[in-house]
Amino acid sequence: MSDAPNADQRAFWSEDAGQKWVAQQRAMDTLLAPVLDGVFERTKLSRRDKVLDIGCGAGTSTIRAAELVGPEGRATGLDISDRLLQLARSRAENGSVLTYLHADAATYDFEPEHYDHMISRFGVMFFDDTVGAFSNMIRALKPDAHICFATWGAIEENPYFKLAAKAAREVLGFMPKSDPDTPGPFAMREPERIIPTLEKAGLKVVNADRQKVFLTPENGLAGLVDICMQIGPAESAIRHFEADEMQQIEVRDNLAKTFEPFEVEIGTVHVPAEIIFYTARA
Repeated sequence: MSDAPNADQRAFWSEDAGQKWVAQQRAMDTLLAPVLDGVFERTKLSRRDKVLDIGCGAGTSTIRAAELVGPEGRATGLDISDRLLQLARSRAENGSVLTYLHADAATYDFEPEHYDHMISRFGVMFFDDTVGAFSNMIRALKPDAHICFATWGAIEENPYFKLAAKAAREVLGFMPKSDPDTPGPFAMREPERIIPTLEKAGLKVVNADRQKVFLTPENGLAGLVDICMQIGPAESAIRHFEADEMQQIEVRDNLAKTFEPFEVEIGTVHVPAEIIFYTARA
């Protein structure tokens, strides 16, 4: 890992991963729609509010926040990936309400006590130093500002990851073992460990709401397989093993077979997922 804070994440999201998320933006927004809905259900935005959206990606969450706060409010999306922000800016229609920052939230020099709310959909699990990052972000929030962010829950309760990894492993072999507590999708899966960390950073009234949702990809089973081949553990295995065309076809076929039990009707797949919605006050 580089000595620069979050350097690996900056490189990852600005290069190959960022390009794939741009290509899959619509599909991922559809798949993760219930997660974003959960964030906004817990974030009661009002007209004129100023909202900071951490890890905004291609801007869907920031655009929705801007619509809710109205022309006298402000929605600022921040992301470490310039590729994703290029797409976000191209989708922005109201420049007076929307702002995007290409920056690392862990180190960015925020204007102090500026925002009424901070939100994030899967954007805060990748910091090298969680306490330092949240301490820095809190500087940007007004006293008693509301915070809500979504993270993945238990690994075993998220077949989108677990079964995709299994399907790829059955074709390509075992990936090097990784530590889920390091920066990555499952780094905040244990509230009993994470809540004290957030409190140490300065957050108060921290709560974790563990919820089961269903991920419903567009284009059913085929659409889900397309996503898995581009984003997630199956894609990581394909890249790690430098899988050839025939191996990739085998992985694709095995993904379809593995996820077929979640097809509730032709063209509709419901993949259960465990999401943790953290809320707090600055």
